Amino acid sequence: MDKTLHGKWALVTGSSRGIGQQIAMGLAQHGCNIILHAREIQHCSQTLQRLARFDICSFVVGAVLGNQEQEKAMVDAVIERTGQLDILYNNAAIMSPWHERLCQFSMHEWRQLFEINFFAPVRLCDAFYPGMQERQWGRIVNLVTGMQNTPQLVPYSAAKAALEKYTYELAVELKHSNVLVNALDPGWLKTDLGGPDADLAVETVLPGALEPVLQGDFAKTGQLFKAQDYRSA
Repeated sequence: MDKTLHGKWALVTGSSRGIGQQIAMGLAQHGCNIILHAREIQHCSQTLQRLARFDICSFVVGAVLGNQEQEKAMVDAVIERTGQLDILYNNAAIMSPWHERLCQFSMHEWRQLFEINFFAPVRLCDAFYPGMQERQWGRIVNLVTGMQNTPQLVPYSAAKAALEKYTYELAVELKHSNVLVNALDPGWLKTDLGGPDADLAVETVLPGALEPVLQGDFAKTGQLFKAQDYRSA
């Protein structure tokens, strides 16, 4: 087992199921302490049970992303319980409604997608990266998408594109601090968000989803990791 993550604290948003649950389990296998997140704490009960077999610490925080008061309370709870955060996976997201024409998307739909899929991850980065920078160690992973040529879901892909651009710019700001900031494309997976027609099982997100946090100190930052590139044949 790689000891890089042993004893580190990681927050994985949206970890009650799906990709977030897989990432939490993968981190735990490396001895990483896990903070699970969902809109309601009880939603993470299954993931918490799965983590029980690992010799790690874990707990759950609840917050509706997009609600800034709840986000702040979540950040405060993380700092109070751990003293610091070492790893942040901005995984939680919502999908666009399907519309046949771009002009059918309401401004409410655009704002909601950007609030949850872009602004909330930015706020969490803003809350945690100064502490990582001060300690000269941190890993931030923002989940993005390879979706293209699908105008029927463009608020989702546009918000993710904005998050990817933000990721690269934050990486430049932090490039000398040993806080590695990278994007992760998990692939099109069979999850509640990806739907039953997706190409791949959710389990295939591992081990690739862990590559951004297993990079050595002062490794290249501002990269796009594609989880499926690391899938064994």
